[in-house]
Amino acid sequence: MQTVYERINQNKTSSVILIVLFFIIISALGYLFGVYFRFPIFGLAFAFIISTAMALFSFYDGDSVALSLSGAKAATKKQYPEFYNTVEGLSIAAGLQMPKLYVIEENSINAFATGRDPKHASLAVTTGALKKLKRVELEGVVGHEMSHIKNYDIRMMMLVMVLVGVIAMLSDMMLRTFMYGRGDRDRDKGGGILIIVGLALAILAPIIAQLIKFAISRKREFLADADGALLTRYPAGLASALTKIKNDDDKIVDAANKATAHLFIENPLRAHEGWLNSLFDTHPPIDARIKALKAM
Repeated sequence: MQTVYERINQNKTSSVILIVLFFIIISALGYLFGVYFRFPIFGLAFAFIISTAMALFSFYDGDSVALSLSGAKAATKKQYPEFYNTVEGLSIAAGLQMPKLYVIEENSINAFATGRDPKHASLAVTTGALKKLKRVELEGVVGHEMSHIKNYDIRMMMLVMVLVGVIAMLSDMMLRTFMYGRGDRDRDKGGGILIIVGLALAILAPIIAQLIKFAISRKREFLADADGALLTRYPAGLASALTKIKNDDDKIVDAANKATAHLFIENPLRAHEGWLNSLFDTHPPIDARIKALKAM
């Protein structure tokens, strides 16, 4: 079994590999976009500039975007003493600097952590979680999120959030250009093949990016459950919290969207069930998570 330090190193390495992979996809999109207009170098340069700028932006300010999109507001010890004390205690137990705390005005039970590293981390919970969860259940949820912070999951998932958005944006631009653009490129020798390849890449790139995001997110949720349970030394607390999340009437976080859904402890957009929905879900089945925790 991997140690915590091995997971941290793996996440740091995976973050680098992930960025390189996205650079390759975005560069390919930009190159074909440039070829279509007879300026392949310009297209490649444009894609490189966009991907570099967005990677740097996501690294330093991606957490602010995630918090803003989720409607999170700063939480003080005076406003939410139980929440503050819970995070403070688990931060000490985990040997981490206490993250900045935020609260999302939502009836559903959910939470997420974000940031580029443990020293620049933020943790947000919904008001529904604060109202509906017992102390040990809240500790289980916070322990899960603290594990994401300690293992550097937050960095990788924050990068994924922004870079997947960039790929989707460039792909949409290519599709619109190839479908509605004008010119004599399609009359040139091989032009039709180029357009077909470009269209295929434009369609497949965001799908591949999303599948990568789902795969990364699912694996790390299981690991964070286990590490969080070890941190609190009470797996039943998180298992009970997940059970309440599963049975809660309010299943959707209104402020959440497809870009931020993978950050939450449980899919905040889970309105419908079925094999197709579970295939593209950012989280593993909640029953499997509960079962694993009860077996600890």
